[in-house]
Amino acid sequence: MDEKLSIRVNIADKYYPLKIDRNEEERIRKAAKLINERVLQYKQKYTDKDVLDFLAMTALQNTTRMIELEEKQDVNTLAESIKELTEELEDYIKEE
Repeated sequence: MDEKLSIRVNIADKYYPLKIDRNEEERIRKAAKLINERVLQYKQKYTDKDVLDFLAMTALQNTTRMIELEEKQDVNTLAESIKELTEELEDYIKEE
């Protein structure tokens, strides 16, 4: 059984203690780094806003991107299924 790893992750200048699987550490640290980079971009562009606004915009941007990737994956899966069915139909027609 994998033991949990205790780490502290900095997001928008606040530290969060997490217990994670060891194999997730790199991914979580990379995600935190990307969030901080986006928050910094918003801070530099909109100096009159609050950190919570930057985090909300970062969450919206990341979620929109995730949905876009899921939709692409669905289209790719559908295209692959159509290709397989087409090949099966062509093979069937050739047999007759």
